[in-house]
Amino acid sequence: MTESRAEVLALDFDGVISDSVVESFVVAARTLARLDPGAGAARAASGLDWSDAAALRSHSLYGDFLELMPLGNRAEDFGVAFRVLEQGRTRIDQAEFDAFREELGRDFLQQFHSTFYEERAALRAEDARGWLALLEPFEPFVEVLRRRAEDRILTVATAKDRVSIELLLDAYGIAELFPDELVIDKEAGRSKRAHLELLGRRLGVAYDQITFIDDKLTHLEDVAGLGVRCALAGWGYNGPRERESAARRGFLVCDLASAEEDLFGVSEGT
Repeated sequence: MTESRAEVLALDFDGVISDSVVESFVVAARTLARLDPGAGAARAASGLDWSDAAALRSHSLYGDFLELMPLGNRAEDFGVAFRVLEQGRTRIDQAEFDAFREELGRDFLQQFHSTFYEERAALRAEDARGWLALLEPFEPFVEVLRRRAEDRILTVATAKDRVSIELLLDAYGIAELFPDELVIDKEAGRSKRAHLELLGRRLGVAYDQITFIDDKLTHLEDVAGLGVRCALAGWGYNGPRERESAARRGFLVCDLASAEEDLFGVSEGT
């Protein structure tokens, strides 16, 4: 049995609790269409029926967008992904993605970031139930959280906006598992390191008492120096490359079947 030494479990949201890629794809496409209607990606995504998640997953751009998700950190990086796709590039590494991001410039990134959240709010206002339908939970992991909520202090550390987090936690039936002051949202800063530093201060615990689980390898690398226990959510937006790199770094790599034992030291029924 895996030994679990951490008293606090800090959870990223998208790619760990929530399967958010379809919604992110739709909102990013709407954002780009608003900022640059003539863009190739915007034209390709025009006429999207955002109420049909199955159709969205079969869209010509969706698979390539999903492939680029592990390389981004925040909402503006969805805009970077679409700009990369406009160039016909899909297989790029982190260094290439970061360099392309720099080339786009601060103005584009800031404008995309703010407009993305405006478009998300507009989409949610148009049809709240339809918006929620685009954001299914990773139910096996949510069930683990329900079973083991008394075993750890559960927290959220995410770049997502707070309104969306609160609506989704409520829709998933787990809002009561996360105290309000332990839901650290995008306002804490760009880096997950800032999120965990704030969390550590609020809880008054040493970093080695925190396990942080994220589906982005770059986020784990960002916080590893704090001394937190790092775990990659293998069911999220990553692939063999990221999982192999995480294992080489000495990070825990979980899948949905192993998460309960890996993170809580026990398995279902024990």
